[in-house]
Amino acid sequence: MSLTDAHAFAFSLATTLMAAIIIFQAGDGTLSVTPASEYDGDIAAIVYEIDPFAP
Repeated sequence: MSLTDAHAFAFSLATTLMAAIIIFQAGDGTLSVTPASEYDGDIAAIVYEIDPFAP
């Protein structure tokens, strides 16, 4: 998934679930999206975080 696609998907997911969403880079270099509450990976792998409650 490209960064543009991941960002669009994460933003849509964040506004739908009203939850913080994290975009992270997996070990093979691909990007993925998950709710912040479910992410238990390396903090250094986080590319971007979207919080729907942030101003």
